[in-house]
Amino acid sequence: MAEAPRIALRAIELFERPVRLRMPFRFGVVTLTECPQAFARVQVALPDGRAAWGAAAELMAPKWFDKDLALSNEDNFDQLRDVLRMARDAYRSDALPATAFGHFARHHDAHARAAAQQGFNPLLASYGPALLDRAVLDALCRALGISFYDAMRANVPGLGEAHPQFAGIPFDTFLAGLAPALRIHARHTVGLVDAITRADQPERVGDGLPETLEEVVQAYGHRYFKLKVSGKVPADLARLEAIASVLDRADAPYFASLDGNEQYEDADGVRELVQGIRSRPALRRLWESILFIEQPIARKLALDVDLRAAALGKPVIVDESDGELDSFVQARARGYDGISSKTCKGFYKSVLNAARCQAWNREEGAARYFMSAEDLTTQAGLSVQQDLALVNLLGIAHVERNGHHYVDGMAALPAAEQQAFLDAHPDLYERSHGAVRLSIRGGEIALASLGVPGFASGALPDFGAMRPLQRLQRTT
Repeated sequence: MAEAPRIALRAIELFERPVRLRMPFRFGVVTLTECPQAFARVQVALPDGRAAWGAAAELMAPKWFDKDLALSNEDNFDQLRDVLRMARDAYRSDALPATAFGHFARHHDAHARAAAQQGFNPLLASYGPALLDRAVLDALCRALGISFYDAMRANVPGLGEAHPQFAGIPFDTFLAGLAPALRIHARHTVGLVDAITRADQPERVGDGLPETLEEVVQAYGHRYFKLKVSGKVPADLARLEAIASVLDRADAPYFASLDGNEQYEDADGVRELVQGIRSRPALRRLWESILFIEQPIARKLALDVDLRAAALGKPVIVDESDGELDSFVQARARGYDGISSKTCKGFYKSVLNAARCQAWNREEGAARYFMSAEDLTTQAGLSVQQDLALVNLLGIAHVERNGHHYVDGMAALPAAEQQAFLDAHPDLYERSHGAVRLSIRGGEIALASLGVPGFASGALPDFGAMRPLQRLQRTT
């Protein structure tokens, strides 16, 4: 492999714009109706004078990074703004050129410590570098005129010894062996207040788009689903039966994940739910269709709970407990089989964990360890495209995808921006119901157009239509 190029960071800009949901979404302790989306814009320069701008975007989801009930949604938004500004200041503090990965490695540990001093947990702290690292790589790819896929397979970012957690892994070999696909299955999330059938929904949004699970299946043809549970077993079993009554209509196999939403303190609570599912004939096919259980135990306890003797009958992954670069190592020692990929946690971490899966499976001689793709908040444009490209690069065949369901596509964006993304990615998007939106056909998303110069985007947002990232000034 050629030596990874060293780049200087010339400018880092942060923006945001509001996102309003077309219908409420409940996950864990919050029911969301609106929140901001953050944008990072970075200019990099190569030693030969070539320069380019790159960008990344991520929703500022409340009550996921920090679930402290004493904090309002606005408090959570300000936390995310804070860690973005902290990361920007850290990355701008050292003008010496480095590889794209080198910029991440140079600041990761110090940024995490500084965030901790502000009371921010590691998951929250990672949000800032996660956006900047994607924007840096986007700019580098644009400067070189190469795609994200080609850059990663040639290890253009320079993953390796610059950070100790990445040391000792043959990234050149691992990355060269990756083979992105042309399509990916969309795993539809069924939220805790989502209507299952028309009978469950006395009030309609009435915008012509699917609203109930029944309508979603009919419109998009999904075969993969993510089912959220509340931790209240009788209510969860009744709701799962209602879901199964819709999913079981399909002649073809369907597949599902069960999201525990951190609603349990130990494995016994999860076991009670599993036993309840397995005891009900109406849930037999649904149980057989479940691929894994996602983060059922609260994050503060999850990595202290040993699942090796739990006998839950399905693999269990960690998601919210994945705050540190070595969280998957800790989880493996406790009997967990998998971990989620989310661009908001950092795409270098996802690549690291994918390499670990390969190494551990080779070590044990079985395909036990795996990565899932979880992120329902990604919005049409940079956010969804970069997340799709990452999980596709890593060979994950299905991805939780639901931002398109709760938000009316690009309806709130300038018409020219909508058209630019549609023109650049005509397989990924379509125009319907008055806006450009993600296209899902037969339950799948087409990905061929993501292989363009840059980090999976042939268009850039209209930054002039945004406001600079600014912490709210509130009185208490």
